[in-house]
Amino acid sequence: MKKSIIIVIVLIFGFSVNAQDILGKWKTIDDETGEAKSIVQIYKKDGKVFGKIIEIFNKERRDLPCVKCKGDDYNKPILGLDIIKSMTKDGKYFKNGTIVDPQNGKEYDLRLIVTDEGKLQVRGYIGFFYSTQYWERIQ
Repeated sequence: MKKSIIIVIVLIFGFSVNAQDILGKWKTIDDETGEAKSIVQIYKKDGKVFGKIIEIFNKERRDLPCVKCKGDDYNKPILGLDIIKSMTKDGKYFKNGTIVDPQNGKEYDLRLIVTDEGKLQVRGYIGFFYSTQYWERIQ
């Protein structure tokens, strides 16, 4: 009996740690140039996962507003902007949320997962078409 309880506790702890893998600071890497662009803080709020830009490496872009964003994000400063919104855990992925590209204001459906190499796979979708970036964890 004690052995069964210990196994259940280990499994529950293991799943909760795995779900937390996504949380933290990630360096965004441009999928076309390989250039590091910013740092995004991924955090949990009200049971959903969000990600906000907390650092921009290009000094000329740090104070720019999101003029191409729509809705409530229009003209908000890009630094501090929640670009990842309302993600929920669905199996091994985080899904059912969106990501916005502040450079063009386009919003994409999003799927996130931490790879075996410890990188965050960020896959944005429009219909059947998608683009993938791999972000690096900041310790």
